[in-house]
Amino acid sequence: MDLGLSGKRALVGAASTGLGFAIAMELAGEGCQVTIGSRHADRINAAATSIAEATGATVRALVCDVTVDDSIRSFVDDAAELMGGIDLVVPNAGGPPYGTFADLSTEQWEQGYRLTLASAVSFSRHARPRLGAGGAMLFMTSVSSREPIGTLFLSSVYRAGVAALSKALATEWAPAGIRVNHLIPGRISTERVASLDEETARRRGVDAAEVRRTSEAAIPLGRYGKPAEYARAAAFLLSDAASYITGATLQVDGGMLHGI
Repeated sequence: MDLGLSGKRALVGAASTGLGFAIAMELAGEGCQVTIGSRHADRINAAATSIAEATGATVRALVCDVTVDDSIRSFVDDAAELMGGIDLVVPNAGGPPYGTFADLSTEQWEQGYRLTLASAVSFSRHARPRLGAGGAMLFMTSVSSREPIGTLFLSSVYRAGVAALSKALATEWAPAGIRVNHLIPGRISTERVASLDEETARRRGVDAAEVRRTSEAAIPLGRYGKPAEYARAAAFLLSDAASYITGATLQVDGGMLHGI
């Protein structure tokens, strides 16, 4: 299938590693110009070099701290100038701190809000003037936005807000021809998921391999997903092949979520 992504100009946040990196790689492989951001200059420059070498695409790296509104604004504005505009936006951010309600301090609640929900709002506000008919935005959350997880309390609360933001923007921006969708990763093999498994193992007094085996046993497909599998779903939702899809939520989880 021709996704119609060749020549599109894409902006991907928090893309030095993990799912953000995988999506940027997939979009570049489909012929997009890509600008990626991270708060660590060395990591994001290395990521851009890696993607460009693998795909032959034009990939630019900018420093962006997604917990700071002005940093997101500069990221969006500078990317638009470098690429001559923006067509696709992925307002990615790292995961908020691990912990139950009882574990979390006021400072951590504020940190989680800035990282997860406020960053999504900032990306939306600053990207909207750059997007025209045919543009698309794709939010990323987690299974916790559908089924709260007690040890991921911040993620459960704030990512549910991001899901609601996605749905509301899809309605508001549809008359302008801009699509907005929401993609949920299940247990995908990333550094973030590995660190969560390690923390769960520490709390349970077992090793991380045992935690992973238990998690995989609860997934109908019997394994963790690959970042590239998630990224292909993201590329589809951002592409012209999904031109009649907006306001949708797609889970890439191997059947992990069972709710109707």
